[in-house]
Amino acid sequence: MGLLEGKRALIVGVASNRSIAWGIAKAMRREGADLAFTYQNEKLRERVESFAAELDSGITVPCDVASDEQIQAAFDHIDDYWDSLDILVHSIAFAPREQLEGSYLESVTREGFLMAHEISSYSFTALGDAARPMMKGRNGAMLTLSYIGAVRAMPNYNVMGVAKASLEANVRYMAASLGPEGIRVNAISAGPIRTLAASGISGLRDFLAYVEKAAPLRRNVTIDEVGNVAAFLCSDYASAVTGEITYVDCGYNAIGAAF
Repeated sequence: MGLLEGKRALIVGVASNRSIAWGIAKAMRREGADLAFTYQNEKLRERVESFAAELDSGITVPCDVASDEQIQAAFDHIDDYWDSLDILVHSIAFAPREQLEGSYLESVTREGFLMAHEISSYSFTALGDAARPMMKGRNGAMLTLSYIGAVRAMPNYNVMGVAKASLEANVRYMAASLGPEGIRVNAISAGPIRTLAASGISGLRDFLAYVEKAAPLRRNVTIDEVGNVAAFLCSDYASAVTGEITYVDCGYNAIGAAF
């Protein structure tokens, strides 16, 4: 019997089979969860439907997280299939590409700052609030994805690091707000992975090489390893874990300098 047998999980943010969200979806399905997926727009619909089918799911719903109306409509649509929800996975982050290169103060703009926070942080709040009615009485779990750039200044990460810091604070406040309802809220801070989203950050290849040399395990993490930790955090085995940022980065966060 899998860790998530009998549970229902909504995965928000799968856009590629190289994404962390895909690693999480695979692990959750392997552990017995039934899955539903969102897609941002019609351009991505067919791709996400294909991914869903690969994991035995026929539930895909449109959801642009920049719209409160679309977020609510997505849960109204999911309610047509399920009468309850156990797990919400938020794997969405965005900042304009020009904000992710060079010096922070030279690249950041008011518009870019607001967009990064709205899509990367506030969307988790909005999705969490919309999911509450379906999670009532389920001892549910919400999970988002952060990065060490939330607590350390990283080259070229710039405004996204500030948005991830916001997201991590969001996790703590949401955990405090939803705890009385039995809903847990956590984040995984994964190490760098060559995903479609990460490819927009300048210098990724060099940083991956550096982490491989510096991390205690002397390698980079994989989407499958992140998925395994996500499955655990959203399972009943982690029933007393909430408000936490869990690092899954081969130990890189523990190192001050390469040994």
